[in-house]
Amino acid sequence: MKKLLSILAVLALAVLAACGANNSNSEGSSGEGEDSDKLVVGASNIPHAEILEEAKPVLKEKGVELEIKTFQDYILPNKTLANGELDANYFQTIPYMDLQMEENKNYDFVNAGGIHIEPIGVYSQDYGSLEELPEGAQIIMSNSVSDHGRMLSLLEAQGLITLEEGVKAADATVENIADNPKNIEFKTDVEASLLPQIYQQGEGDAVMINTNYAIDAGLNPQEDAIALEDSDSPYVNVITVNKGDEDNEAVKTLVEVLRSEDIQNFIKEEYNGAVVPVNE
Repeated sequence: MKKLLSILAVLALAVLAACGANNSNSEGSSGEGEDSDKLVVGASNIPHAEILEEAKPVLKEKGVELEIKTFQDYILPNKTLANGELDANYFQTIPYMDLQMEENKNYDFVNAGGIHIEPIGVYSQDYGSLEELPEGAQIIMSNSVSDHGRMLSLLEAQGLITLEEGVKAADATVENIADNPKNIEFKTDVEASLLPQIYQQGEGDAVMINTNYAIDAGLNPQEDAIALEDSDSPYVNVITVNKGDEDNEAVKTLVEVLRSEDIQNFIKEEYNGAVVPVNE
């Protein structure tokens, strides 16, 4: 009887060890084994999640199972990437990613590949162009400091303001405005996702809205914006991963598929120029 119990105990330990080995391969973004080609990617609803949905069947054919988790803000996608709940995220530009890493020392992200550009637009319920804005007009911007230089550069290119000489566009803030002939007032404390609602409520004289939020709110940047950032903007939306995961084969396949001709054509046709695909 003792011998039988000993044999049973050994068998039980073997089963537990085998289960432990299987579990160790099912967690983490770079684990090998049965689930090593599954990717969990966080994304903004529009256009990022829509683009990923289009890529999903193509990825499956290439042996990569894609799970998409959608987010409504710009904070949680990086938090969940840093704590390992995501393998990658797809919503941000490189300047924003760099700023987030400066402000959060536990973030160690890298750009795995640029996919598209979303030109920022200026929207107004009352005026048809920036030239029509009156003296002392209020322009509402997001509280995302990494976007301020981008937005101000757009206004400078349109001749509304002039930035201080020598200030890099990516680093510019309202404090760097050297010439403001119309004495434009800038409100810069609004959460980016709320900007379409602010615009629809008629607040301010003009509102600067990120394209993903504009499209999500039913706006057409090409038709509704009174000014739109050039498509050659350096603010490319990238696939972001934790450092070291940029060499993961599944991540490389994801970037390759998103840059494929089929997906790029989908982006062009679906968003009619409001989202511009890139290959770098």
